[in-house]
Amino acid sequence: MTEFSFACTGVRADRYAAGPTLVFRLRVTAAGGARVHALALRCQIRIEPARRGYEAAEADGLADLFGERSRWGSTLQPVQFAQVPLMVPGFAGETEVDLVVPCTYDMDIAATRYLAALEGGEVPLLLLFSGTAFTGAGGFQVEPIPWDREAAFRMPVPVWREMVEQHFPGCGWIRLPRDTMDALLAYRSRRALPSWEATLRALLDDSGAADPPGTDPFLALTGTGTSTTPVGRTEP
Repeated sequence: MTEFSFACTGVRADRYAAGPTLVFRLRVTAAGGARVHALALRCQIRIEPARRGYEAAEADGLADLFGERSRWGSTLQPVQFAQVPLMVPGFAGETEVDLVVPCTYDMDIAATRYLAALEGGEVPLLLLFSGTAFTGAGGFQVEPIPWDREAAFRMPVPVWREMVEQHFPGCGWIRLPRDTMDALLAYRSRRALPSWEATLRALLDDSGAADPPGTDPFLALTGTGTSTTPVGRTEP
């Protein structure tokens, strides 16, 4: 069976992609210079938060994921970042390919919340590989690639921020239930407000000026009562 090894040599933000996308550069090596017709890979990427330190402000931003810093010894567990397929064309011995990873700025996703909380430094990643290899110098063989093939990589935080800024310049992102969105749209239409930012600012102003303590302006839109727990907030 052919032994394969993998290494990640770099990452960049794809400025021409339709949505937020990172491109990782991979080096794939087949032991003994073996001839490979193709590789059909499954690539899983995990964040390993225990492999870096955190400033006080970063720790505050991660409290909803991992709890108080005093508990991090047991709560700082790996976070799933992505799982993508990759076809590697034929090569002999060694080759380099791009691994294209579509990303999201959805703040309901744990990986996004983690990355948004970081102010600098690097993101410790672990890339796991499995799949099928099509090999053979004088013929054709099909070989499995086991899940124990992996590569560690430290992604600079500025690369992720660059990717986000390309698609959401100076903005945050929030996802709301359909009924809440319908109520917001009705509120915006009644007030003839020019944008969603103006709509939310008007709600916040109304809440601070007129609503009694404990009233949630989002729930007040739909007439469902009061709450002291906010439905959501815009992230930086």
